[in-house]
Parts: sequence; C-alpha cells; structure tokens
Amino acid sequence: MPSGLLNIGLGKASERVPGLRRLPVVKLLAAAELAVLARDHVTRLSPDERRRFVVLVRVGRGRRSRLTEDERTELEGLLTKLQPRRLLGEAIDRLSPVPLPSRLVFGPRNRS
Repeated sequence: MPSGLLNIGLGKASERVPGLRRLPVVKLLAAAELAVLARDHVTRLSPDERRRFVVLVRVGRGRRSRLTEDERTELEGLLTKLQPRRLLGEAIDRLSPVPLPSRLVFGPRNRS
C-alpha cells in the first residue's frame, strides 16, 4: 500500500501535467508495455540498418513505386528482420485477457 506522502506527491504531479488525471493508469501501463515491445523489435536492427531503414521509408513515402528494385529488396530484408507479424502477435497476446494460440502469435508452422 502506498504511503500518504507518495499519494500526495502523485496528486501534486497530476495537477501540474494537463490531462494526466483523466488518463487511466491501465492505459498508461499498456502503452508502456507496447513501447517496450516495439523497442525490442527495433533493436534487432543494427544502428546502420536502422538509419538505412528510415532513409528508405522517407524516400519511398509509403509507396513502393518510388523505390528502385534494389531498394525494395533491401527494405523487404530489413522488414523481415524486424518481424512485424511477431510484434503484432506479441502485442495482442500481452493486451488480451485470454491467451492466444501460438500460431496466431508466431504464424503458421509450415511456411514454404
């Protein structure tokens, strides 16, 4: 159980930060957990790969047609290394009150 001093300190802090009092703690914790998951996936790339990824995304501006064939292949390789499906599956698994089947988190078993 938090002490009275801690409660007073948190109350004063919430007065100074606009909107903090209206934001439920559960949503804050869920957002923090998702941020940690995203960081774990992004750190799978080396710093040079991260920089290159950002450059390719900026150059492409959301359209594959703006990239050359070599740049598309490079971007695809970097995305594969990030494992976006696994990130999404882990995020849903963490936020879901019911455990998800591993095939939904990690994908189908026999990928060709």
